[in-house]
Amino acid sequence: MKLGIILLAAGCLTLAIACKPKPTTTGSPGPGATPISRTAAPLPDSGFKAQVTLSDPPAKLRTGQKEVITVKVKNASESVWWQRGGEVNDRPDNKFYIAVGNRWLDKDGKLTSETEGHNGISKDLRPGEEAEMTLQITAPKEPGEYILSLDMVQEGVSWFGEKGSPTTKAKVTVVK
Repeated sequence: MKLGIILLAAGCLTLAIACKPKPTTTGSPGPGATPISRTAAPLPDSGFKAQVTLSDPPAKLRTGQKEVITVKVKNASESVWWQRGGEVNDRPDNKFYIAVGNRWLDKDGKLTSETEGHNGISKDLRPGEEAEMTLQITAPKEPGEYILSLDMVQEGVSWFGEKGSPTTKAKVTVVK
């Protein structure tokens, strides 16, 4: 009986090793294909390409007002955007997660220190795939003319716009 259990266990181990998934690649298989990291890691520079669309930008907000906006994001790169930054992410923080986010610019286009909003993508997005999602924004604390800048971000790594991806911008008047 013990020998049978040992042989059965050895067979399961052999089966588990034989069935281990092979690494996948980006691009066409063959020479020049790049292995995809299955664990959470920074995207390659070429993975920071997105299209963010805001269909109904707020024209006017009150100071400090919280507003939920709807955006559409498209993976315009040739890399998979893993929702959690990789197929496997056992980190206790959100580092490497992919999210849509906003930042506030002043009327001259300079970044302000106002509160940013972030919302992680709800599913993995393969190249060319899109997702519609919501994002809660918080209007600046001081009245004035601002620019709402929407962009994708890989948490703890980089905003996509800093890697050359276009951002979406809308003028917003903030009143008391």
